[in-house]
Amino acid sequence: MSDPGRHLVPLRTATKAWFLISLQTFGGPAGQIAVMQRELVDERRWIGERRFLHALSYCMLLPGPEAQQLAVYTGWLLNGWAGGLIAGVLFVLPGFVALLVLSAVYVAHGDNVLVTGLFVGLAPAVVAVVVQAVFRIGGRALGHPALVAIAVAAFLALAVLALPFPLVVIGAGAVGWLVGRLRPDVMVAGTGLDADGGDAPLVADEGLHRVRPSARRNLVILTVGLVLWVAPVAIAWVVADSEPSVFVDQGVFFGGMALVTFGGAYAVLAYVAQAAVGTFGWLTAGEMTKGLALAESTPGPLIMVVQFVAFLGAYRDPGSLDPWMAGVLASVIVVWVTFVPSFLFIFLGAPYVERLRGNAALSAALTGVTAAVVGVIANLALYFALHTLFAEVRRLGRQHLGLLVPVWDSYVWESFVLIPVALVMVFPLRWSVLRTLGVCALAGLGLSLLG
Repeated sequence: MSDPGRHLVPLRTATKAWFLISLQTFGGPAGQIAVMQRELVDERRWIGERRFLHALSYCMLLPGPEAQQLAVYTGWLLNGWAGGLIAGVLFVLPGFVALLVLSAVYVAHGDNVLVTGLFVGLAPAVVAVVVQAVFRIGGRALGHPALVAIAVAAFLALAVLALPFPLVVIGAGAVGWLVGRLRPDVMVAGTGLDADGGDAPLVADEGLHRVRPSARRNLVILTVGLVLWVAPVAIAWVVADSEPSVFVDQGVFFGGMALVTFGGAYAVLAYVAQAAVGTFGWLTAGEMTKGLALAESTPGPLIMVVQFVAFLGAYRDPGSLDPWMAGVLASVIVVWVTFVPSFLFIFLGAPYVERLRGNAALSAALTGVTAAVVGVIANLALYFALHTLFAEVRRLGRQHLGLLVPVWDSYVWESFVLIPVALVMVFPLRWSVLRTLGVCALAGLGLSLLG
């Protein structure tokens, strides 16, 4: 089928845009979604708000990093499979390079004062970006009290009850479907979005990429994708002559993890930490915390922390390889097996999701999920703000019941200074994400040296 959208947004132009977006993907999924929404919907107007949120709702249902999957989905809509590949790869590439360098710096020099100072400023800027995402997406997606109620319920379910993320999303979809049956007008018009999401997108819905799904197409994608996914681990197993190898262990473990990471990185980090520290001994608990801080302060999905884990584990158990080469090789293998499934999920499922856009029941369910997404992002904003403002937090009540509250004497004074500054940059001044991050990073470095 023809692809008129490809002519309206040339692949070269889209590639430049995705490269720019990739440099701004700080702040976990909330910040990353906000950046894409700002660049693609508000400023470039390549896709409408309703279409963007429809794609986001589907990605929230999948295992794996939802923001990276949203990039693949949106790239696919604009430029077909080539656009999806470029968007997905560029979304990960800057973070991969940055974390590879920082992993090497950590191994060689331990804590680096310069890098630590820059991170002190980046974290408050990320909080401001996430708060902006809550207001921007919430203001457009919650046009009816019923949707506001779903968002609030999702926030409370995650922040207070600590319910599993998949259960919250499935529940929101079920409520959306039920409300759509009883009051279809609420779910059709309740998002507060017209067909164009405010300003009309430059690429109409009819101009976006579409393809007719078929069994033959699915079989080709599945076969090629699975072969590519397992190839690095299979090669490592053959090279190791079927003997135990850190590369095989890491490839199998993190490849399996990619299929169960519902709810984003936060939902699976405890599982990763327990296995990496306790079972395999690739690094210590303190180093796992430092790796998480590095991943939170570099571009790309937060699940990129697995690259830090892989680098340290292979560096300390390189087998017959040079330790530095082993660390780099392990990083490549682990990132590969972690993200390849995301491309498979989108290329296989997106055509079906697009064909069902006009289905009233599915649209109502996804509208419910979209409302829950606002609550999810608000929960992430709370989580990230608490961990930025305070070095230690604890949960009130029982193990899985009660709000996260700070340990008051563990406050980070630099964050209390910089978060209000970052909020002023983002809201009244309307600075770009890159400019805000850059200024806050330099300010954080100055405050750290002063302290």
